[in-house]
Amino acid sequence: MILETAALKVKPGQETDFEAAAKEASPILARQKGHLAHRFEKCTDAPGRTLLLVWWETPEDHMEGFRKSSDYQEWRLLLHPLYAPMPAGEHYAAIAGQGRIPDD
Repeated sequence: MILETAALKVKPGQETDFEAAAKEASPILARQKGHLAHRFEKCTDAPGRTLLLVWWETPEDHMEGFRKSSDYQEWRLLLHPLYAPMPAGEHYAAIAGQGRIPDD
């Protein structure tokens, strides 16, 4: 399992539109092969800052599966116009931890 992270900077004045688009785009991501879970987390300290966290079975499920799918094009059209610059996504593998990640 890997964790994909992307720090998004929502354009000023687009926060409400972004939240609506994130809710609309969530099912697109959830139906991908290898998708385990995902969350959008908005920063409580800095308006417009959002983290996208996606747990995948493998990095290939993200990079080869989702990113090269027609679903990605729909995702991109919904979300990409609402933030800038494009984030540098990164993949992480767990090395230690305890507990469970809580739901809302």
